[in-house]
Amino acid sequence: MEKKLRSSDWFGKSDKMGFVHRSWLRNQGYPDDYFQGKPVIGICNTWSELTPCNGHLRDFAEIVKRGVVEAGGFPLEFPVTSLGETLMRPTTMLFRNLASMDVEETIRANPLDGVVLLTGCDKTTPSTIMGACSVDLPTIVVPGGPMLNGRFRGECIGSGSFNWLIKEKQSIEQYTEDDIHEVEIGVARSQGHCMTMGTASTMACMSEALGLTLPGAAAIPAVDARKKLMAQLSGRRIVDMVKEDLRISTILTKQAFENAIIVNAAVGGSTNFVIHLLAIAGRLGISLDLQEFDQIGSRIPLLVNLKPSGKYLMEDFYYAGGLPVVIHQLKDHLHNNTMTVNGRTIGENNNSPVCYNTDVIAPIAQPLQDRAGIAVLKGNLCEDGAIIKPSAATAKLMKHTGRAVVFETMEDYHHRIDDPALDIDENCVIVLKGVGPVGYPGMPEVGNVDLPDKLLKRGIRDMVRISDGRMSGTAAGTVILHVSPESSIGGVLALVKDGDMIELDVEKRKLQLIVSETELEKRRKEWTAPAPVAGRGYVKFYIDHVQQAHLGADLDVLRGGSGSTVTRDLH
Repeated sequence: MEKKLRSSDWFGKSDKMGFVHRSWLRNQGYPDDYFQGKPVIGICNTWSELTPCNGHLRDFAEIVKRGVVEAGGFPLEFPVTSLGETLMRPTTMLFRNLASMDVEETIRANPLDGVVLLTGCDKTTPSTIMGACSVDLPTIVVPGGPMLNGRFRGECIGSGSFNWLIKEKQSIEQYTEDDIHEVEIGVARSQGHCMTMGTASTMACMSEALGLTLPGAAAIPAVDARKKLMAQLSGRRIVDMVKEDLRISTILTKQAFENAIIVNAAVGGSTNFVIHLLAIAGRLGISLDLQEFDQIGSRIPLLVNLKPSGKYLMEDFYYAGGLPVVIHQLKDHLHNNTMTVNGRTIGENNNSPVCYNTDVIAPIAQPLQDRAGIAVLKGNLCEDGAIIKPSAATAKLMKHTGRAVVFETMEDYHHRIDDPALDIDENCVIVLKGVGPVGYPGMPEVGNVDLPDKLLKRGIRDMVRISDGRMSGTAAGTVILHVSPESSIGGVLALVKDGDMIELDVEKRKLQLIVSETELEKRRKEWTAPAPVAGRGYVKFYIDHVQQAHLGADLDVLRGGSGSTVTRDLH
């Protein structure tokens, strides 16, 4: 027996409310048959002119609709909160959970049988997936795709990654204003998101590894005609998913999450992957612990030679064969029987891809690094954990003991970091407080703070840096992130003082403040919590309910889901 469509509760009745639901939509010119048993497909569009990376998704929505209509569905596009990483202040991470609420409630409140998520810039992918998980309808992701490679004087440059070099280029390499302007107009030269293996590309790879996209979708450049083809085929496929009742919860099993962790290690994915995957798991009630990212991922070799862990960009990755090549090479590590949106397993989808450039995608027998992934650190400085990305760090700093140079706030850092009188050298450890989920608020991407100008001029390019914030997936360095509990709620990070010695030992997964417990207890009694940064509105709600980084920084009231059932009509 064919399953009753959810939308039939709106359009399939002959009473007053059936009349209301149908008649108002008819002002768009829809014919009778659109209300007679066609699956209604919501096109969740994160397009916005304030989100440059998603600026082409309005056109993509029309292509997806074409596929939906071809397959016998009824497409209805709807806008949701869009999150532009490059423009929003103080950080898009503050609004990820708000966007997920928008997605969840819009899906639940409307007559939708299935959903297509149009994603691109960093937070638009996890936020839409989080919201969709809490409703649990058939769902497919269409990643917007990366930009073409940036170009500057005959060389390829990566959007995002170059950002973190500007101070160095100006101070050391004497880049002029004209040089920077030339880079500025050539680094982001097409539609799409960052073309490094930053967070946007990592989220696209995460979606494909989880089974939420059609095979091969993650790496196709935004302006490649094959990306449009993928969008149209996704529109067709979501209609069949509704007919098959292939829900997002069927695809996102614990094994699928483990696959995503493994794939993320092999591609050298962003540290932000951790906090987003944890949040998605929390929406489905799937037990996923921070330690599992290390246990599962850190034994996986690095295969993909992309910035910031390598030298190539996403366009090169696609031409080399893309994510299917990586997934196939990892077949001995993966759960190959996990289901994907096309109704086949991840193993079936990726059983015979061809690698066209082994300098971009290394064979698993000759990896770029034997062990990659993300290391989870523990110690008195991070009782609930902290993370570091070894593939983007400096090998000689992975075991290091240094004197703390402490910045209490981001403003304190900006005020003092280039002061010639600052007592700091390359052996010190930069400690930045007050940039966690509660403290900033929103946990910004500031953990990879620039080094002091006086050290850059001496040729120093990396130092150990520690914070309760995040860093951009486009960035590199020996940067310890996501320290939990954060300083603003009284974590030990709040108690660090200038001159304290800090020990980092990544091999032993250790991050330790070398201060006695007696002294720490004394400092705890003297510590005063900073005043809340907001007293009203969403930000106040966020501060009151946000969880710590090791839990995914979701709001406690949003974990889990409410399902798709709405028992009361609007009259």
